[in-house]
Amino acid sequence: MKVRVLATAVLALAAASTAVRAADPRYPDWPCTQAKVPEISLAAVWAGPPLGDAETKWKDDAKVSALVSKLAARKTPLDEAEKSVKEFLTGSAADKVTNAKLLFAGLFDTLNAQRSQVMTGLERVSRKQRDAADKIREETLQLQALQSTTPRDEAKVEALSNDLIWKTRIFEDRHKVVRFVCEVPTAIDQRLFALGRVIQQEME
Repeated sequence: MKVRVLATAVLALAAASTAVRAADPRYPDWPCTQAKVPEISLAAVWAGPPLGDAETKWKDDAKVSALVSKLAARKTPLDEAEKSVKEFLTGSAADKVTNAKLLFAGLFDTLNAQRSQVMTGLERVSRKQRDAADKIREETLQLQALQSTTPRDEAKVEALSNDLIWKTRIFEDRHKVVRFVCEVPTAIDQRLFALGRVIQQEME
């Protein structure tokens, strides 16, 4: 009975995930309730001057590159990151503009890459979950058939039951992780927007 309950719960989760994916046919593997936005739009997070060659030159500045790595890391608290931006953007007005563009170009590039990596991982796990749900569904039917057989092979029933319990737990654990990770792209968006705002304020 326990195996059937677990399997039923997994198949219900799988059905719910399928419904979410079907909400946007452009992204059949996207498992989140949040709409998939493949890339952050520069215009949505930057109202400052055109970045120009800063989009590539930021990598050549060791100080900027190191700061970008620190600011982009989610382990760095946002208030600490904002303070670091203010401490970095000092000097003449011209220096502030130059460094601000380099810093934001680096953040935009780095955080967009992070988002892309996270979303690719989510879609990869989504495909694994779909395959896992299919296998659980198939093994549930096999178990039901074995349980109805006379005489019943208890060893096979027990082995398949244990296998189903294990696969079901893995499925449920992945589902919980996916729900948590689905929040990450939005958190990255918010981080970039907040830091971009501070950079622009300090530049002005």
